[in-house]
Amino acid sequence: MSSQQSEDKFLQLPDNRTLVYQDIGDASSSTVVLFFHGAFGVGHASLLQPVLKEKGVHFIAPTLPGWGQSTPRPTNQPYNVCIANTTSALLDHLHPNDPDLKIYISGGSFGTVPAQILYGAPFDLFPYGRKVVGCLILAPFSPYKYHPEQSKYMTFQNWVSVGTPTQIVPFRLVQRVIVWLIRRKLQNEGKAEAFVRKVLFETMKEDERAAYAEWREKFGLKEGDFERKMGSNMVKSIAHSSEGCLEMADAIHSDWGFNPDTLNDEHNKRPIVIATSAGDTMAPDGMAVWLNDHYKNAHLERVDGGHIAALFHLNDIWKKLFELTQ
Repeated sequence: MSSQQSEDKFLQLPDNRTLVYQDIGDASSSTVVLFFHGAFGVGHASLLQPVLKEKGVHFIAPTLPGWGQSTPRPTNQPYNVCIANTTSALLDHLHPNDPDLKIYISGGSFGTVPAQILYGAPFDLFPYGRKVVGCLILAPFSPYKYHPEQSKYMTFQNWVSVGTPTQIVPFRLVQRVIVWLIRRKLQNEGKAEAFVRKVLFETMKEDERAAYAEWREKFGLKEGDFERKMGSNMVKSIAHSSEGCLEMADAIHSDWGFNPDTLNDEHNKRPIVIATSAGDTMAPDGMAVWLNDHYKNAHLERVDGGHIAALFHLNDIWKKLFELTQ
């Protein structure tokens, strides 16, 4: 199975901001999958999992506010409100007035924050929430507002970059230093690819390397293709703005608009599949376990490996969610 080509599309939002997105699959389908990218990523749609292809879904990957060429969040609008409004505008544009619409929300790493925001959003804020039938989050973050013990699962580097220091040091000084350091590693695609290899791929153990090789073969990817694409997307993610990175920790610590423990039955009837791996040091397994304990309709899926290990098992994980929503 080879990857499909997709391209950036630009949507002017009602508040005159710009949202960039990519999409693949059946654009006329009433079954929609929304996928939110992680840190130093952009909306990218080229690899459609076999089960998603079989289901004939419309796969949509928006670039989050402040990343890539998507306009940053309005400063007078809370993060959760911005995510709800932006996503509503995107769905209004792509799937207006579809009475049969079924939405699956998904995200990876930092992208699990907007994914969960939409899963738990009050329906008056996000009316499309009534069309959501399930959620899939990979290597997730928990809402720090309700999970004060999250820091005990973090490495020191995690704790500094998105933990307590980002909230007590003024003027976003910690975040600004991180952006400066990261920009040095992402000056061009070659440096970005080397960074990706060092952080995500050279640390893989033998079993995960084998799973990666098998996954790559299924999609017809040559060795190095995926690393190069990740590096290229990382360069794109901060080429126009640093706002997405600067507000990332604030978004994780912010009020997501709901408490997982107090969601009502209409929200809880929709399953949320939580994929995690014990070897993940970037989005520690302890946060996934906390989410599994606090969402009423949660289903924990564990895989072997590090931060992106779930990607290599993603088709089976999607099958699990579809089974739960039939």
